[in-house]
Amino acid sequence: MAKAAPASIKKEIDGLRKKLRHHEYRYYVLDDPEISDAAYDKLMERLKGLEAAHAELITPDSPTVRVGGAPRDGFQTVRHARAMLSLDNAFSYDALRDFDRRVRESSGKERIEYIAEHKFDGLSISLQYEDGVVVRGVTRGDGTTGEDVTPNVKTIHSIPLQVDTAVLKKAKLPSDFEVRGEVLMTRKAFEALNRQQEQSGGKIFVNARNSAAGAVRVLDPSITAARRLDFFAYYLFVDGKVPFPRHSDSLAALKQLHFRASDDWKLCSGIDAVIAYCEDWDAKREKLPYEIDGVVIKVNATAIQNELGYTAKAPRWAIAYKYPARQETTVVNDIIVQVGRTGALTPVAVLEPVQVGGVTVSRSTLHNMDEVERLGLQIGDTVLIERAGEVIPHVLKVVKEGKNRRPFHMPKLCPECGSAIHKSEDEVAYRCVNAACPAKRKESLLHYASRHAMNIDGLGEKIVDQLVDTGLVKDVADLYALKEDQVAALDRMAEKSAQNLLAEIAGSKKNSLARLIYALGMRFVGERTGQLLAEHFSSLEELAAAKEEQLVAVPEVGPKVAAAIAEFFSEAANRQLIKKLHRAGVHPTAEKREVKSDKLAGKSFVFTGGLVNRSREEAGELVQQHGGKVSGSVSKKTDYVVVGSDPGSKYDKAKELGVTILTEAEFEKLPGLK
Repeated sequence: MAKAAPASIKKEIDGLRKKLRHHEYRYYVLDDPEISDAAYDKLMERLKGLEAAHAELITPDSPTVRVGGAPRDGFQTVRHARAMLSLDNAFSYDALRDFDRRVRESSGKERIEYIAEHKFDGLSISLQYEDGVVVRGVTRGDGTTGEDVTPNVKTIHSIPLQVDTAVLKKAKLPSDFEVRGEVLMTRKAFEALNRQQEQSGGKIFVNARNSAAGAVRVLDPSITAARRLDFFAYYLFVDGKVPFPRHSDSLAALKQLHFRASDDWKLCSGIDAVIAYCEDWDAKREKLPYEIDGVVIKVNATAIQNELGYTAKAPRWAIAYKYPARQETTVVNDIIVQVGRTGALTPVAVLEPVQVGGVTVSRSTLHNMDEVERLGLQIGDTVLIERAGEVIPHVLKVVKEGKNRRPFHMPKLCPECGSAIHKSEDEVAYRCVNAACPAKRKESLLHYASRHAMNIDGLGEKIVDQLVDTGLVKDVADLYALKEDQVAALDRMAEKSAQNLLAEIAGSKKNSLARLIYALGMRFVGERTGQLLAEHFSSLEELAAAKEEQLVAVPEVGPKVAAAIAEFFSEAANRQLIKKLHRAGVHPTAEKREVKSDKLAGKSFVFTGGLVNRSREEAGELVQQHGGKVSGSVSKKTDYVVVGSDPGSKYDKAKELGVTILTEAEFEKLPGLK
């Protein structure tokens, strides 16, 4: 029988959870953080470590559950305590006036008090709380039953996993209640997702709503966790009933319970005030951080809501006013190519200028060649475009083929630097792999100087911008030719700060080969792969000369990574950069690992989850110092899988194959590690 955790440990865990919940609320709901990301991460790692060491103290409402668990086999359906009905739509102000007339006639009131709210463009979700803890998250489904997506919604930081008893008491609510609202993706998160998809050659998402809905309805919660989803609450129920006399009371209570609820709702006396609200937000909605496609209008008084009741599909006391779609047709005059920060080539439609929602539109991204082919688009065609928010508009479809239409082809040479364009068979993206390409220059420099690469402190974004814009630096090797007077002349720099930066740059020459390999920014080559390559090849020149078959012989380097490395060094400009670095004094050779013993010789280890006493990289280094091997995947040949907090699929694979599983404490006790 496991020994009970000391009271001091339980107290620390409770305190950490309380602090983390507070900081999540400040960051994700109020947008007003009190501590840095690093300080938050430190608290989280401490909690993960304590929970890993004392599994009996893990609770379903712990902040650590937000990272997402193991994938599931399928969704279970759940019946809603109160039907989740859709709303009738109004597409004109006349339709809103008809709605108001019906409400007044049915209720016998001369004037109705309404609540006007944003109509979020997301996925409706019901959250069930028991004893103040979220126990179930369910999609709308058919309105009567929905899909249980509880592990997924728990990864959304703006959804409280627990509501404090004192807060519930202050709001005059019991500990069992239901909250309904909308899961959505902000414009910023959506744009970041598509940038990431473009860089990785993945599918481009058409709109934020689809990407948010898709992220909630996946069987792997880690995918949901990886996307920055938000939740806005707008309904509160107790035993399937509204607990307050007015809807406005429910909205105020939701804020009190630390849910994110819109601050932009308005109490409107009569339908004219509602129409004024709709007009006001039609002009301002592009400034919101998220998409809205209309306004929801609800009778404020709960008693009148109950009196009006429902049709078979929708409440009679609410309606959704839908803003007109911001779409127009125009002609594609040309298709040009832009080179992104990572070297990915993006086709862009040059349009006949057209007004869309009050904004003149003359360009639209086409994302990649697959999208061009899917649309069947050629230069000269007439297309339907839609503007959603302040981002570049999206081409929806070809509505008329041009009389003298001509197809678009990706260039064979980079339009920025003239280097050959590369494309892998398993990706949709075309790329320039020249590390010194002007389009990639700033990103390459920032990565090269980052903490886990060459660790050049002081070489931040603003300095890099000036170095590139002034022409002082065209590639990473140029950093080593900078003079003090050149650096001191930059904005926000002086003699002392220039000396410090140049000292950092000079000091980076002493970094390891592993760091340099990682710093070059080859696709799929992270820190660990850089270390493995540095152990296998004696110098950067030897790595550059390696064939793909030699590269795949390196542990954990598969065909995809090997092809990316070979592709990088096949570019003449990159080989020239290696020579230039060598002449600048940056030519580290492989470092021999210190071997302390052979007590783990022949043993293979895999690490998964968060460790407390050391990082997984440090633990792996320790294994190798004693003759063992570290792998990134579990197989029948694996001897030990070391499990920390929140282990991933490797843990499940180890159990399936019967591989020996060690806790961190058991790993630390292995013979010869001390």
